[in-house]
Amino acid sequence: MITASRTLDASTDSIFDVLSNPENHALIDGSGMVQSDDKTDRITGVGQVFSMNMNWDKLGGDYKTDNHVIGFEQNKLLAWKTAPSGEQPPGWEWVWELTPQGPDATEVKVTYDWSAVTDKETLKKISFPVIGQEALESSLGNLASAVAEE
Repeated sequence: MITASRTLDASTDSIFDVLSNPENHALIDGSGMVQSDDKTDRITGVGQVFSMNMNWDKLGGDYKTDNHVIGFEQNKLLAWKTAPSGEQPPGWEWVWELTPQGPDATEVKVTYDWSAVTDKETLKKISFPVIGQEALESSLGNLASAVAEE
């Protein structure tokens, strides 16, 4: 598991507004793998699935993912498990947590956790962690920029 956190000069509702819209995820992604949203509605609750267009050389270039929302608390928490399109999630997840630090400041914590991946074929194909601490830090910087532009 890798975690990064940073305090942003923005309210929890403005940050959550950016995070809960999959159209923004390519702008936020610090790994460069997220290319675009696949015409998904805003995330509004647990059980939703949003799809992303991805690119990673180790998986042969372009592919799609389905992201199954497992955590949702307005202006506080957004979490999902990622899966290859049309498949069940093999175990890695992304968790965004927002903690207000005043009216216009929010601590944002992002966690990338692959500890639940147990499928031997997946573990042969993918060496975890796929991305490192730097990518999470970059995502937080990108999120700060995206929120500032809203």
